[in-house]
Amino acid sequence: MPDKRQPHHTHDRGYRELLSSKRVFLELLKTFVHEDWTKDIDEDSLVRVEKSYILQDFSEKEADIIYRLRAKGNDVIFYVLLELQSTVDYLMPFRLLLYMVEIWRDIYNNTPEKERRRKGFRLPAIVPAVLYNGRRSWTACRSFREYQAGHERFPGYLLDFSYILFDVVRYSEEDLYRAANVVSSVFYLDRTVDPLELVVRLRKLAGVLKGMTPEQFRQVTVWLKNVIKRKLPVHLREEVERVLEENDPREVEKMITNIERALDEMKRQAVMEGVLRGKAEGRAEGEARGKVEAKQDAICKYLRRRFGDASAGLQKKVREITSLEVLDGVMEELFAANTLEEAQAIIRDGMERFMQ
Repeated sequence: MPDKRQPHHTHDRGYRELLSSKRVFLELLKTFVHEDWTKDIDEDSLVRVEKSYILQDFSEKEADIIYRLRAKGNDVIFYVLLELQSTVDYLMPFRLLLYMVEIWRDIYNNTPEKERRRKGFRLPAIVPAVLYNGRRSWTACRSFREYQAGHERFPGYLLDFSYILFDVVRYSEEDLYRAANVVSSVFYLDRTVDPLELVVRLRKLAGVLKGMTPEQFRQVTVWLKNVIKRKLPVHLREEVERVLEENDPREVEKMITNIERALDEMKRQAVMEGVLRGKAEGRAEGEARGKVEAKQDAICKYLRRRFGDASAGLQKKVREITSLEVLDGVMEELFAANTLEEAQAIIRDGMERFMQ
C-alpha cells in the first residue's frame, strides 16, 4: 500500500526535495530525455503526487517521486525511483513492475465502480525511470521483456516496458556544465567523491550559480546541505550549514571562500590527528619492540651462561623471533633443557611457531 514514509537516507532526501520542484523535474526531463514528447510538457500540466509506493521490503534502501501529467485528456504518470546506492540492483525491472502495479491498484481502487465498468475506462500510462548515482556502470536489464527467461521464443506476447535511466556519473562534465541549470549543476557536484574536491567544482560553477534566480540557487544549496554536509566531521557541519543558508547568488564567491576555509580547517585537523596518531602508534611500537629485545637479551644471556660459545648459533636464531608470546614460551622451556641438543630443539620449535 502507498504511504508517506520519508526517506531516511540524506541523499534520497536531497534529491526528493530537489525534484519536488516542478521546474527542476521538468529540467530533468528536458535536459536528459531526448524525446519529442518532452517539448510538449510545461509546468502547468504537471501535478506532484504526494505519495510513495515503495514496498515494505525496500523501504530502508530507496525512495521515489511521482508526477501526473495532464495532457490532452489522457493522464500519464512519471514514476522515478531514486536508486542512490553504490551497487547495481539487477532486480530493477521486477521492482519497477511491482511499484507500477501498486500505482494502478491505488488508482483503480479510488475510481468509482461505475466509472471503472465503462467501456472507455483506461488506466493511465506510467513512464518509469531510475535515477542512479553509483560509480559502477549500470548493467541491469533495461526492459522487462529481457528480464524474462526464454522471451525470444514469444515475441509480441510478453509483458514489456523499458525505463528511463538517469545515470548521474555517466554524463560528461562538459555537457553538465553546458546545460547550466539546477539539475545539471547538482549532477556535476554529485560526482564529487571527496569533500575537498567540492570547492574546485563550485569555483567552476560560479558563473552558472551567479546567473540563477534566488529560488534556483536555494534549491542547489539545499541539496548541498542534505548531501555534502554529511561527508564532513560533525564539528564542521554547523559551519558549512550556516554558510549554505546565506542564499544569495550575488555572493557565490563569498560562499565558496567560506566553504573552502571550513574544508581547509578539516584538512589541518586531519593532518594534526594523523601526526598525533602516528606519534602514539610509534610510542606503542617502540615499547613493544623494547619488550621483545629485553626478552631476547635474557634468553641469549641464559644460553651463553649455560652452554657457552657453542650456543652462538642459537642466540642468532633467538634474535629472529620477534613474538613476545613465543619468546616467553621458549624461555620457560629452556629452564628444563639439560643439553645443547634439547635447547636447539626448543628454539627450533619456537621458530616454527613464530613462522606459522
